[in-house]
Amino acid sequence: MAEQEAGGRISQWRKGQARPELAGDLTRLLVRPDPDDPRLTERVRGVDQDGRPIETAVVVERPITLYLNRQEIVTMMSIGDFPDYLAVGFLLNQNMLKADDVIESIDFDDELGVVVVRTARETNYEEKLKKKVRTSGCAQGTVFGDLMEKFETVRFPEGAELRTSWLASLSQKINALPSLYLSAGAIHGCVLCEGDQPLVYMEDVGRHNAIDKIAGYMFLKGLVPDGKIFYTTGRLTSEMVIKTVQMGIPILISRSGFTAWGVDLARQAGLTLVGRAKGKRFIALSGEERIIYDVAPAALAEEDPRHQRKGSRGE
Repeated sequence: MAEQEAGGRISQWRKGQARPELAGDLTRLLVRPDPDDPRLTERVRGVDQDGRPIETAVVVERPITLYLNRQEIVTMMSIGDFPDYLAVGFLLNQNMLKADDVIESIDFDDELGVVVVRTARETNYEEKLKKKVRTSGCAQGTVFGDLMEKFETVRFPEGAELRTSWLASLSQKINALPSLYLSAGAIHGCVLCEGDQPLVYMEDVGRHNAIDKIAGYMFLKGLVPDGKIFYTTGRLTSEMVIKTVQMGIPILISRSGFTAWGVDLARQAGLTLVGRAKGKRFIALSGEERIIYDVAPAALAEEDPRHQRKGSRGE
């Protein structure tokens, strides 16, 4: 195993062991990115449009090679925070781990960029590695195996709803949170929410990484999808829809727009799909029956332009 060879920082997780989280967050977030972590950004010098010297923060991306037991699975480009959640979520969303699989340990070597997930029983990764599909996700997202495996068998929790007052409140709360996007840009964010409360906030250079981190968190913490809403800053592509459905979350919201296949898959699965959600404005193209119009749009304020992200401008 890699940790025997390296002198770098090594983190380990064992079955039954609690994982320390960020403390002191006043918004009651369970976990979020830390924009002050010096490993996640670098200061780079350049010039601006007038030729004046400037210095700016840029996001750091690094390769992380994932092993499942003794098998190398993939090398992912990531900002490198929460590698344990990223690894487990990736394996879950590739259908390489099942809901009843028991994870015995997760070992991460920061210097080598290696994370190893060990399970109590053998997995079926060999078949998954035979078929590989490059997705439209940023940072070259890859999906192994049958894209639609589990898709048609997932059943959403009953009684799920989305109140329009929650949409406006979530937009305001998420935009106000400290984030790598606000400090350096060039990054996507995904947020697991309940009602109008953000619970788990993850960022990465690819939205597929951010959603995998949340899937891994939910699995390791035993967090169920009942009453949950998934919020993303990225496009509503087929990959985002498939992963949200596989996680059993009935509502997917984005600040950005849709792809046609993403909409088709959402309708097929009965997922509530809401895009271009900015302040009091949104468009729903699937699962509209879960939306409860509990506040008049005229009573809500327009979104502050300072909080608009690149993916939501000009639409």
